[in-house]
Amino acid sequence: MNTESKNLLIDFYELTMGQGYFNKKVDNTMAYFDLFFRKVPDSGSFVIANGVKKCMEYLTNFHFSESDIDYLKSLNLFSNEYIERLKNIKFTGDVWAVEDGTVVFPNEPVITVKAPLLEAQLVETALLLYFNRASLIATKTNRIVRAANGRAVMEFGTRRAQGFEAAVDGALDAYIAGAVGTACTITGKKYGVPILGTMAHSFVQSFDTEYDAFKAYAQSFPDSCTLLVDTYNTLQSGLPNAIKVHNEVLKPMGKKLKGIRIDSGDLAYLTKEARKMLDEAGLEDTKICVSNSLDEYVIQSLLLQNAPIDSFGVGENLITAKSNPVFGGVYKLVAIEKDGKLIPKIKISDNVEKVTNPHFKKIYRLYDKNNGKFITDILTIFNEKAPRGKQILTHPDNPWTKKEVKDYEVVDLKVQMIENGKLIYNLPTIEETRENVKKNLATLWPEALRLTNPHTYTINLSDKLSQTKKDLLEHAGGQIEK
Repeated sequence: MNTESKNLLIDFYELTMGQGYFNKKVDNTMAYFDLFFRKVPDSGSFVIANGVKKCMEYLTNFHFSESDIDYLKSLNLFSNEYIERLKNIKFTGDVWAVEDGTVVFPNEPVITVKAPLLEAQLVETALLLYFNRASLIATKTNRIVRAANGRAVMEFGTRRAQGFEAAVDGALDAYIAGAVGTACTITGKKYGVPILGTMAHSFVQSFDTEYDAFKAYAQSFPDSCTLLVDTYNTLQSGLPNAIKVHNEVLKPMGKKLKGIRIDSGDLAYLTKEARKMLDEAGLEDTKICVSNSLDEYVIQSLLLQNAPIDSFGVGENLITAKSNPVFGGVYKLVAIEKDGKLIPKIKISDNVEKVTNPHFKKIYRLYDKNNGKFITDILTIFNEKAPRGKQILTHPDNPWTKKEVKDYEVVDLKVQMIENGKLIYNLPTIEETRENVKKNLATLWPEALRLTNPHTYTINLSDKLSQTKKDLLEHAGGQIEK
């Protein structure tokens, strides 16, 4: 595997801005950046935060190699003094973040970086890359898993992924979000994710007859024999040969046909007919798996048609999040320290959705005491006390709309993971993150889990944060984008 340094995974403007910071001697100014997103993919209600662990690993190992420095020198663009500054740079800041597997919503600061301005700026691209892709695939996978309604979903997208790491880590993200395993063998080796798979059509075609192919496979894997039955004709050839192999090869060994897979045709019709044939042959326990360009909507449709499917193999539409392949996470400056004082910063735009929430912030999550369900998140300035007692929440976009909440429990959603450049938090295991996904989803109302037109939760700002934002907007003057 390529072990070349990845620390030049940096948008070039971060390096040129760094030279400007260095020249003006503000490179060590303490800055606060928020990583957040503006829109949920696929018009969903929420995002499953993912990639945080990789972000923390990246930050605690951030440095430039000798070859990185040589390359930057060769560009003849940066001053020698700035190059010397980069030679020994490491991340020395603090980071607060939500845990992987946490349900999060637009405009929430899921990761906050406090660090000298140069350091905080140079890590922007990698943090966005790790968080955006991982959260996108986890969120998409969970939509597919929810559509499957308790049936197993297997990640089959390795050959359709957009690059090596997208395949390897995408399979991990899918597993975290609820897939039962992956066809990507290296993901099994690297992360311990269960690996799955049986045969392709080429295996069947390589034998003189379909029966010979099935027989050879059954003899090789008698305890886990699943046969691909649609190479020639699913109902007239594949199923009869599969049943024949069960009777003539597996049954004499005291084994049973574990399953069949159908990869083409009218999956609803074929699986219904296949179930009848299997049951009539006494193979009521033989499972039916389907694949072939599945997504959450196809799966939902198949189940609405009462297709007797036990598991789904999902490839390209999962691993590429094909229906909405770009996750719009952003990384914005929200405050700086000057003369010992924290000064909030805001980005303003003619596009209202691009106006940021200023200041170093916390996320307080409110749960109903009676049923444990999610009520809302409240963004506050970092030194505000946690909400308690009756709260009158004002809708952030419709100030005339108010909601009273009481009888709730409060959780400070973000935890400090890095202090002075050192990891101080025990990052969760893969299995712990899988459980965190389940735990978070259980707090949402069923209406928020719908695939189409889901209920959307309102995320509130504290009165103090709302006023700070209003004040900054009023004093922005000519800073608005055109």
